[in-house]
Amino acid sequence: MPIVQLLPSDGFFDPDATNILTAAFDTAWQMLKTSGNVLAADYRAASTRELLAKRIIETARRGERDPLRLADDALAHLANPS
Repeated sequence: MPIVQLLPSDGFFDPDATNILTAAFDTAWQMLKTSGNVLAADYRAASTRELLAKRIIETARRGERDPLRLADDALAHLANPS
C-alpha cells in the first residue's frame, strides 16, 4: 500500500510534503526489507507498511520534514512500539 492512500484529505500536506513523506516511507521500507527483519516477510508486509506509513504521517503532522529522521523514527517505533 502506498503511503499516499493513507494521507488525510484535509489538505494538511502540500505536494512537497507528500513527496517527503513518500521518500521517507520508501526509505524505511527498503531499510526494513534489506535488514531481513521478519516484519518485512510477505505475510506481514501489508500490516507493517501500514504501521510505517501511519507513524510517518503522525510524526510529519507534528512538523518533522526530514525524510531520514521520519524513516528512522518509524523504524524505531516498529522496534519499540510502546
